Amino acid sequence: MILLQNISYGFPEGDLLFNSINLTIQPHTISALAGSNGIGKSTLLKIIGQEIQPLEGSVTVKGDLYFVPQMFGNFDHLTVAECLKIDKKLNALQKIISGQVDEEYFEILNDDWDIEERCRNALSYWKLEDLELHQKLENLSGGQKTKVFLAGIQISQPDIIILDEPTNHLDLEGRNLLYDFIEKTNSTVVIVSHDRSLLNLVDTIFELSNQGISSYGGNYDFYTEQKKIEQEALYNDIHAKERALKRAKEKERETIERKQKLDAKGKQKQEKSGVARIMMNTLRNSAEKNTSRLKGVHAEKISGISGDLRDLRSSLKNSDQMKVNFNDSGLHSGKILISAENINFKYGNENLWKDNLSLEIRSGDRISIKGSNGSGKTTLIKLLLGGLQPTLGNISRSGFNTIYVDQEYSLIGQETSVYDFVQQFNDGAMQESEVKTLLSRFLFGKETWDKKCGVLSGGERLRLLLCALSISSKAPDMIILDEPTNNLDLQNVEILTASIKDYKGTLLVISHDRLFLEEIGVDREITLD
Repeated sequence: MILLQNISYGFPEGDLLFNSINLTIQPHTISALAGSNGIGKSTLLKIIGQEIQPLEGSVTVKGDLYFVPQMFGNFDHLTVAECLKIDKKLNALQKIISGQVDEEYFEILNDDWDIEERCRNALSYWKLEDLELHQKLENLSGGQKTKVFLAGIQISQPDIIILDEPTNHLDLEGRNLLYDFIEKTNSTVVIVSHDRSLLNLVDTIFELSNQGISSYGGNYDFYTEQKKIEQEALYNDIHAKERALKRAKEKERETIERKQKLDAKGKQKQEKSGVARIMMNTLRNSAEKNTSRLKGVHAEKISGISGDLRDLRSSLKNSDQMKVNFNDSGLHSGKILISAENINFKYGNENLWKDNLSLEIRSGDRISIKGSNGSGKTTLIKLLLGGLQPTLGNISRSGFNTIYVDQEYSLIGQETSVYDFVQQFNDGAMQESEVKTLLSRFLFGKETWDKKCGVLSGGERLRLLLCALSISSKAPDMIILDEPTNNLDLQNVEILTASIKDYKGTLLVISHDRLFLEEIGVDREITLD
């Protein structure tokens, strides 16, 4: 069981990330934390895992806990055994087997005589049979590092498992192994992930927002349906407030006009009846005070409604306003853009692919490039674009323009400002005010226009790129996306999906996200082995 009571956490400069969070997670349940990038999901996981301490509140965790982190840089200097915290047990077992019967070794081993067998079985499950426990983590790929930590679950056999973006670097085979494990485990599992297939295996989704935590008793599909219902209710509330605001302003105008007419009539009467000038001034001052007081009452009411309306509008999903309307690329459908015949590429003396590749890419194709970790997907992209030359075979290309979005969004210069980057795409002489309006629509307010792109998160870089493509008067002939959903929150995945669905040009995608590929209409696969 996990119990968080009145948890608050903030940064050294004093800003609170969240305040007075209360959360209860029952034993033997599969739960997920959802929420936008930067809201504090990973931080909350670390608090549950007791890796960091909250500013206030209490954390109760009943049972042994195992944490699979999102980032592995802090572990690169360690061996696989040290990462899994089994190095001392394995050493003690070897000492005992070799005849050393020091009591210290028996205490360290703690009767865990099958530790080696569990290691072999766990590594075998995650297809890491060739991995040596004394290997340094720095020599492994991102997918292998993830699998090492996932193998640690079967070795440790914990009561509680915490997973922070576990599918980010996993190939399709690794993802399927994880899905199968989640479906069968009896442990309590808490997940942060943008992988909707994984999120559809959970029992409950807890949404973290600026207002606290909301609970949705179901999987991702149930959660999205509930969010749609909430969104519709929000739109209804906004429309009701807009009508109320309009009525309040009309009422204010009518009341003031009626009061002014009555005051004018009263003044005429008083002038006709010969009221003294000093009395006239007193009556006029009184009328002005009454009018001012009346305006104040209406202004307060209008201000209250306007404030409610601002709050409601601020709760709207941003994805509704960030859809890119792509123009046609200008190439006729079916034109051959790239033709590759019997190509291969050598690293050292070894060919990358068992069989040489031959393929054609035509205008309008929507292709996914699939393969396990290390199968050469990114290398193939570089070959197709001319960044690398094939060791074997030939590649011919026709004239076309391409946007290549790699995992790091490296086409966005680190030192370039937000405003200067989108201006690079302003080939239609869009006015400065229009560019800035569009930036604001993609959630880049004026305080961000001079900010260096190097400090932006993955989700922010995605939004900036989509904004830039909206500014361009001509869509690229080809868009290439390399693991585009990695490190994006669910809202940004939705924004990307909605934009790419309407793109009419040629699309090449490297992704293990099956739902994303289905939703953007991929209709052809290139599989590497």
